[in-house]
Amino acid sequence: MKTLIKNSHILTMDAKCTEYPDGYLVIEDTRVLEIGPYDQLLQLESSFDEVIDAHQTITIPGMVNTHTHIGMIPFRSLGDDYPDRLRRFLFPLETACMTKELAYHSGKYAIAEMQLAGITTFADMYYFEDTLAQATDEMKSRAVLGETVVDFPSCDAPTAHGGIEYAEKFIPKWFDHDLITPAIAPHAPNTNNPEALKAAAELAEKYNVPMTMHVAEMDYEMNHFREKYNATPVEFLQSIGVLSPRFIAAHCIHLSEQDLQILKQEGIGVAHCIGANTKSAKGVARIKHMLEMSIPVGLGTDGPSSGNTLDLFTQMKLVANFHKTALQDRTAFPARDIVAMATIEGARVLNMSHEIGSLEIGKKADVVLVETASVNMFPIFDPYAALVYSANASNVQDVFINGTAVIRNKELVHHDLTVLRSNLASEMIHFSKKAKELA
Repeated sequence: MKTLIKNSHILTMDAKCTEYPDGYLVIEDTRVLEIGPYDQLLQLESSFDEVIDAHQTITIPGMVNTHTHIGMIPFRSLGDDYPDRLRRFLFPLETACMTKELAYHSGKYAIAEMQLAGITTFADMYYFEDTLAQATDEMKSRAVLGETVVDFPSCDAPTAHGGIEYAEKFIPKWFDHDLITPAIAPHAPNTNNPEALKAAAELAEKYNVPMTMHVAEMDYEMNHFREKYNATPVEFLQSIGVLSPRFIAAHCIHLSEQDLQILKQEGIGVAHCIGANTKSAKGVARIKHMLEMSIPVGLGTDGPSSGNTLDLFTQMKLVANFHKTALQDRTAFPARDIVAMATIEGARVLNMSHEIGSLEIGKKADVVLVETASVNMFPIFDPYAALVYSANASNVQDVFINGTAVIRNKELVHHDLTVLRSNLASEMIHFSKKAKELA
């Protein structure tokens, strides 16, 4: 199968940020076969199986969401303004109401939302990841899926740290999947004991899969390690030997200079969740310093209960607005750099930049077409600025993952969103009743 996409302004996000204002791109099966200016296309259009006239869209690599919790759609808009929402609503409801059926239907709905917003790869941390892998497979998305490990019995494990045993079965089952990378995900340094953290790291090393964790996110987390170990969470994690280039650190709001040096030394990437972090008043991470030190930084939505939206257009705007304000520097974080964080830098965080994150010959054909016909997209002097400051998720027109179209003309190709929503609503009846009781 060979598909030609023409008549688009292509932003490759390669090392030189090459652009083709009147470009073409050829997809053969799962990979990018050709890319360049249209006047250099040598083949006749009739030789392709499909020709897509992109009508002056902006074509970008599939966006990469480096941190989320797709099983948590039911929590969206619940207790958003309450203090200590995690322990008042989230943990109790997960224990009482979360099932693999609810997680499955939440996962499919969340993936649909991300695909409609141009996200082709995501990194997840939740429970029932085997079931969420099934949902991901059915939705034809690319993902890193990390089974949660936490120091109390959870909805999918009857004992504390039961996620390790779960992951022992889950990881080999999905290890050779073309789109799914299984992983392990200890919840946080302060919600696991050192032995469990070491066991999780050993499992990740055994199968050479990612390990992801919330790190330096909470004030009480910082206080805990200062009082108990006279160290930061990052220093503690290094001291017990669990850091490696496989490690994906989510949030990283409260980092010292020494912490930054450790991240660089260990080759760790950071998932920056500006929307969730600022909504919860936790702070603004020092990502300018990270990038200056060549620490990979990608964008994450966090879960649908934390950041509410599962699109990176929202995150790109927030990165610009918050960091320019915090730094009091309008020139900080040019739009092109922010688009990079949503694409190639996110791929680097997940150690996937050799396959995704940029549009280059031989890479996987994860491709997004953003239409420019809507009222908010005219005029365009700088396509990067248009994506960061003007565009929103509704401007995503077509999405290809691994060469397969999953969104065409702003609609799901293989699924009906109405059905996905109805299925999720049916599973949420008990959850919604319990949520109202807690409120």
